[in-house]
Amino acid sequence: MNAADKLPGSGPRHAPSRRTILKTTGVTALAAGVGAGTLNTARADGPEDAPTDVVVIGAGFAGATAARELTAKGLSVRVLEARDRIGGRVWTSSFAGEQVEMGGTWVDRKQKHVWAEIERYGMSIVSDAAPTRAFVPAATGFREMSPMEVYVRQSELITPFFDGSRDYFPRPFEPFHRENLVRPVDAMSMRDRLDQLRYSPDDELLISNTVGGLTGSASTIGLACFAHWWSLSGWSFDGYMSVNTDRPEAGSTALVKAILDDSGVTPVLRAPVASVTDDGRKVKVTTRAGKTYTARAVVVAVPVNTWNTIAFAPGLPAEYTRLSTDGLGVRTSQKFLMHVRGADLDRFYVEGQAGAPLLNVVPFKERADGNIMVGFSANPTFDPTNTAALQAELRKAVPGIEVVAVKAQHWGNDPYSRGGWAVRRAGVLTGPLRSVQQPRGRVAFATGDIADGWHGFMDGAIETGFTAAAQVTEILGG
Repeated sequence: MNAADKLPGSGPRHAPSRRTILKTTGVTALAAGVGAGTLNTARADGPEDAPTDVVVIGAGFAGATAARELTAKGLSVRVLEARDRIGGRVWTSSFAGEQVEMGGTWVDRKQKHVWAEIERYGMSIVSDAAPTRAFVPAATGFREMSPMEVYVRQSELITPFFDGSRDYFPRPFEPFHRENLVRPVDAMSMRDRLDQLRYSPDDELLISNTVGGLTGSASTIGLACFAHWWSLSGWSFDGYMSVNTDRPEAGSTALVKAILDDSGVTPVLRAPVASVTDDGRKVKVTTRAGKTYTARAVVVAVPVNTWNTIAFAPGLPAEYTRLSTDGLGVRTSQKFLMHVRGADLDRFYVEGQAGAPLLNVVPFKERADGNIMVGFSANPTFDPTNTAALQAELRKAVPGIEVVAVKAQHWGNDPYSRGGWAVRRAGVLTGPLRSVQQPRGRVAFATGDIADGWHGFMDGAIETGFTAAAQVTEILGG
């Protein structure tokens, strides 16, 4: 991003929308998942032993984008997907008669890659209704405040975290532009910065979930990670809170499908990869079922947390394996949909404190038979499908509420993601990130986890799909 492309400043302060409330509580948009759709079969991929220019491993946003860009250059492409559906950590599904998202959901004009795809395919956008009630943590449990009260006070408390961010992230899509200034920031966690600010216990409770980045603790998210999102949003609370207020009406799956259809490639589903062997002239990709595909180059478009489940030859450098072991996607992350009912619920939301079973609960839809709510947790011992336990947690904030039904996805237990929303710890940005963004031999990597821009969001996944396609084109001499 050059100086001429800097993000515009935010507009005047506005009342928080439903999605601004979710942003207040620290949710990142690439939380997880995509429903399988009927795929374009315009291009036959041929027998498995037929030589291919490129094999793309993974049919999420990153893999679909890479496949489309490579086929547009006239290259033959085969896409292998471990799941029985496309989308990876994007998953449009259904619950209680409603179309819902079990993972990546929201988009914004500030996210230039995903917004360009929405416009390219003429997708309609819808916005969710703003909440009317807020329950936030207090020393004695929960207290009710108006959403605007929460918004204003959190703005006052969170803005100082990122003093100087215009100086160290002047070009947010080029995070290393002022590396000398970024490095000391990247050495700190959000907990370190919170300690510096010396807030009162009540104020710290009010923002503890937000500054923890939905990891369960402010110690497990780097200050530079959050400051980068802040800068991408226009260096202000209003700008940050306005991100991801909208979603594709047809669902996130539909956008992945549109990109993949445009490539003309029919993905091979239920094909988890066991090994990738690069002999310097060609690459062999072998699935766990024993099928082998040969290509001139490979794009590995799967989450960082899963890299260590694939045997690479030659082996990946230590930066790759260590980052995969440490993890970027939050390993205990869960997203769940709830049908609840009770007297005078209105459009409420609940913000828990860091480490609590419920990190937050936000409204999705009001109905005559109750509310459909979206919940998030990073507590390793909490099972939201246990309706009695879930109801007990909700009643701590909303007395008398009843849980009718639940649908949950534990992204950490999913073998093909091993974690949900991606969050960088202190030291990752100026440590291993640049190394793992580079191809190794004839193998390139694409995932929103390693994006220069909106890491942890759908936009970042699309960005890395473009980057990997360009890297592979260069490898092949294009």
